[in-house]
Amino acid sequence: MAVLSDPISDFLTRLKNASLAGNEEFTAPCSNIKVEIARILQEEGYIWNYEVTGEGSKKQIKVKLKFTPQGKPVVTDVKRSSKPGRRQYVSSEDIPRVLSGLGIAIVSTSRGVMTGAQARKQSIGGELLALVW
Repeated sequence: MAVLSDPISDFLTRLKNASLAGNEEFTAPCSNIKVEIARILQEEGYIWNYEVTGEGSKKQIKVKLKFTPQGKPVVTDVKRSSKPGRRQYVSSEDIPRVLSGLGIAIVSTSRGVMTGAQARKQSIGGELLALVW
């Protein structure tokens, strides 16, 4: 079994691929940061829900995707910003506005993982994990 160098990127790629393929759900290996990203995606209306299954190192996160009434995926694209080889940190003023507010930025701050808008409101910066629209 191959060791992933960027598990967050793997999770986001699975999200994007499953939504573009029209799959209703997907599973990925679980971690706390992936659960936080899924929580934000659910709060912002990009996915229906998520659940953690299994125990110990066999934990999986199962994500149920959301589609429009016309059958189009709500998540149209995901872009990983900060990578293991090149971390990208931003101040609260430099957090990007995704598609003029139609998308979200996911930021890992000292107060936890939150959207760019929440981080801007609390005027704290952090590591820019991903852009979702």
